[in-house]
Amino acid sequence: MQRRQGRFELAHSGTLFLDEIGELPAETQLALLRVLQERQFERVGGSQVISTDVRIIAATNCDLQAAISAGTFRADLFYRLNVFPIEVPPLRQRKEDIPMLVEYFVKRYADKARKQFSRIDKKYAGAMSVLSLARQYS
Repeated sequence: MQRRQGRFELAHSGTLFLDEIGELPAETQLALLRVLQERQFERVGGSQVISTDVRIIAATNCDLQAAISAGTFRADLFYRLNVFPIEVPPLRQRKEDIPMLVEYFVKRYADKARKQFSRIDKKYAGAMSVLSLARQYS
């Protein structure tokens, strides 16, 4: 009985982040492609066309080229989204980033727990990186 705005409507004149774009079902890929091409959509159950101006940032950890070859991802949607690709190598290839990430997460969760740490001992940060890499390969 009440009207609810969808993600595209809420993001009008802004940016919408779509995570795991490679996992979208075929029907959703087609609907997304239509919105990107036409810059308009109708709400589910609605009859009014709504225009939208949205910048899309999409992320995935799957190989979209392989998904296109396998027929599970639309090539036209890929080319519509792949305007400015940014490839981030996996963390196992960026070991030097691990201490910084450990520091960030310790601070984040310490703040939530209302605890204070003056510093993180380097030997523990190094141990964290070894543990995280070991988990990736086990």
